[in-house]
Amino acid sequence: MLRGFAVFAAAASWLMAAGGASKVTYIPHDKVAEALAKGGTLASAPDLIVLGAHRAEAGQVEVHDKETDVMYVVEGSATIVTGGTVIGGRTTAPGQVRGQSIQGGETQHVTKGDVMVIPAGIPHWFKEVPSTVSYYVVKVLKP
Repeated sequence: MLRGFAVFAAAASWLMAAGGASKVTYIPHDKVAEALAKGGTLASAPDLIVLGAHRAEAGQVEVHDKETDVMYVVEGSATIVTGGTVIGGRTTAPGQVRGQSIQGGETQHVTKGDVMVIPAGIPHWFKEVPSTVSYYVVKVLKP
């Protein structure tokens, strides 16, 4: 688990350094716990967003044209499908598509300590959440 977090932390640090963040951001543990329990933004800069997320059920397919998602699972598990073809896709905001399911794609079971990097433009879907899953997401934004 520590190795997975180390990869996540290194990626986040590298991404912030690459984007020229102008100040240090500190988020106290109570705000982090709240974001992991309910979901929410922890920090943002012009080129990235750090989120805490929590799911108790499957979600919609997502495709972000200009956002790479770096996820680190801190609790629980889920089945995520990536790639393939979005079924029932519709644009919900500029550069954002949501859909009902994915045809084809690759299925991966993720659990505590796992890291997943989903490049911009790749469909992804939390297909199954057996109980709950809590995770951090660093969204790396393309210009």
